[in-house]
Amino acid sequence: LLTVLSPPVALVRDSRPRFLGYSTSECHFYNGTQRVRFLDRYFYNREEWVRFDSDVGEYRAVTELGRPEAENWNSQPEILEQRRAAVDTYC
Repeated sequence: LLTVLSPPVALVRDSRPRFLGYSTSECHFYNGTQRVRFLDRYFYNREEWVRFDSDVGEYRAVTELGRPEAENWNSQPEILEQRRAAVDTYC
Protein backbone atom coordinates (compact mmCIF):
# COMPACT_ATOMS: atom_id res chain seq x y z
CA LEU A 1 0.00 0.00 0.00
CA LEU A 2 2.85 2.41 0.70
CA THR A 3 4.23 1.88 -2.79
CA VAL A 4 0.95 2.93 -4.38
CA LEU A 5 0.84 6.14 -2.37
CA SER A 6 4.45 7.18 -2.94
CA PRO A 7 4.78 10.36 -5.06
CA PRO A 8 6.59 8.83 -8.09
CA VAL A 9 3.99 6.10 -8.46
CA ALA A 10 1.14 8.54 -7.85
CA LEU A 11 2.42 10.73 -10.69
CA VAL A 12 2.64 7.79 -13.05
CA ARG A 13 -0.87 6.73 -12.17
CA ASP A 14 -2.35 10.14 -13.01
CA SER A 15 -5.23 9.11 -15.24
CA ARG A 16 -6.87 12.49 -15.81
CA PRO A 17 -7.89 12.95 -19.44
CA ARG A 18 -5.64 15.05 -21.64
CA PHE A 19 -7.04 17.06 -24.54
CA LEU A 20 -4.94 18.55 -27.29
CA GLY A 21 -6.03 21.17 -29.78
CA TYR A 22 -3.75 22.30 -32.59
CA SER A 23 -3.80 23.56 -36.15
CA THR A 24 -1.69 23.17 -39.26
CA SER A 25 -1.31 25.44 -42.26
CA GLU A 26 -0.30 23.67 -45.45
CA CYS A 27 0.66 24.74 -48.95
CA HIS A 28 0.24 22.22 -51.75
CA PHE A 29 1.93 23.02 -55.06
CA TYR A 30 0.77 21.52 -58.34
CA ASN A 31 2.58 21.81 -61.65
CA GLY A 32 5.48 23.65 -60.06
CA THR A 33 3.90 26.81 -58.71
CA GLN A 34 1.24 27.21 -61.38
CA ARG A 35 -1.46 26.09 -58.97
CA VAL A 36 -1.27 26.48 -55.19
CA ARG A 37 -3.74 25.17 -52.65
CA PHE A 38 -3.77 26.45 -49.07
CA LEU A 39 -5.25 24.36 -46.23
CA ASP A 40 -5.74 25.62 -42.69
CA ARG A 41 -6.73 22.58 -40.62
CA TYR A 42 -7.85 22.41 -36.99
CA PHE A 43 -7.59 19.30 -34.80
CA TYR A 44 -8.90 18.27 -31.40
CA ASN A 45 -7.54 15.07 -29.89
CA ARG A 46 -5.99 14.06 -33.22
CA GLU A 47 -9.31 14.42 -35.05
CA GLU A 48 -9.72 17.11 -37.69
CA TRP A 49 -12.89 19.05 -36.97
CA VAL A 50 -12.80 22.13 -39.26
CA ARG A 51 -10.70 23.34 -42.19
CA PHE A 52 -10.26 26.19 -44.62
CA ASP A 53 -9.55 25.07 -48.17
CA SER A 54 -8.54 27.75 -50.67
CA ASP A 55 -10.13 25.70 -53.47
CA VAL A 56 -13.48 26.07 -51.68
CA GLY A 57 -12.87 29.59 -50.35
CA GLU A 58 -14.50 29.10 -46.96
CA TYR A 59 -14.34 27.05 -43.79
CA ARG A 60 -15.98 23.63 -43.84
CA ALA A 61 -16.85 21.46 -40.87
CA VAL A 62 -15.22 18.04 -40.98
CA THR A 63 -17.18 16.85 -37.93
CA GLU A 64 -20.28 18.11 -36.12
CA LEU A 65 -17.97 19.71 -33.54
CA GLY A 66 -16.67 22.02 -36.29
CA ARG A 67 -20.03 23.15 -37.65
CA PRO A 68 -20.59 26.10 -35.25
CA GLU A 69 -17.00 27.29 -35.67
CA ALA A 70 -17.14 27.09 -39.47
CA GLU A 71 -20.41 29.04 -39.51
CA ASN A 72 -18.94 31.66 -37.18
CA TRP A 73 -15.75 32.14 -39.22
CA ASN A 74 -17.64 32.14 -42.52
CA SER A 75 -19.86 34.96 -41.23
CA GLN A 76 -16.83 37.23 -40.79
CA PRO A 77 -15.67 38.66 -44.15
CA GLU A 78 -12.33 39.89 -42.78
CA ILE A 79 -11.37 36.38 -41.65
CA LEU A 80 -12.32 34.86 -45.01
CA GLU A 81 -10.44 37.59 -46.88
CA GLN A 82 -7.31 36.92 -44.81
CA ARG A 83 -7.50 33.15 -45.38
CA ARG A 84 -8.16 33.52 -49.11
CA ALA A 85 -5.11 35.79 -49.38
CA ALA A 86 -2.95 33.20 -47.61
CA VAL A 87 -2.42 31.38 -50.92
CA ASP A 88 -0.26 34.35 -51.94
CA THR A 89 0.95 35.66 -48.58
CA TYR A 90 1.64 32.43 -46.67
CA CYS A 91 2.53 30.11 -49.51
